[in-house]
Amino acid sequence: MKWNRIALVLITVSLLVVPQAWSQGGNAEQQIKTLLDQTIAAQLKADTKFFEKIDADDYTTIRGDGSVLTKAQEIEGFKSGVIKYEAADLKDVKVRVYGNTAITTVLLTISNIRNGKPYSGTIRSTRVWVKQKGNWKCVANQATRVSQ
Repeated sequence: MKWNRIALVLITVSLLVVPQAWSQGGNAEQQIKTLLDQTIAAQLKADTKFFEKIDADDYTTIRGDGSVLTKAQEIEGFKSGVIKYEAADLKDVKVRVYGNTAITTVLLTISNIRNGKPYSGTIRSTRVWVKQKGNWKCVANQATRVSQ
């Protein structure tokens, strides 16, 4: 009789906990997708306040040409106009959540100006997100040009 009660309690707890864990994963995935959309909108508007909030202090980005920018350098690029996005279109968005870490991969068609030089084309981008103090922060971004 005692084992039956223990089994019943374990089954009940499992039925309550497992769906909650699944829903948190889906919730995190949707949160990250929303942040990706907001990131693109912020790039188009050069919204530096958004990047000050969403990027971790130790954020780095590796651009398609192999150069590396810190959070401060990227924000300064937007402020000074050295980095200016004219158009961006996200496709093939994939989000994988691993607890407090999420990895996104996207196919992105962009048109921008960097250091006075226009660039348009398609890139694949991978972003790493970490949940810090209850908020998702982007800690790294890496972009690779897709050959035509």
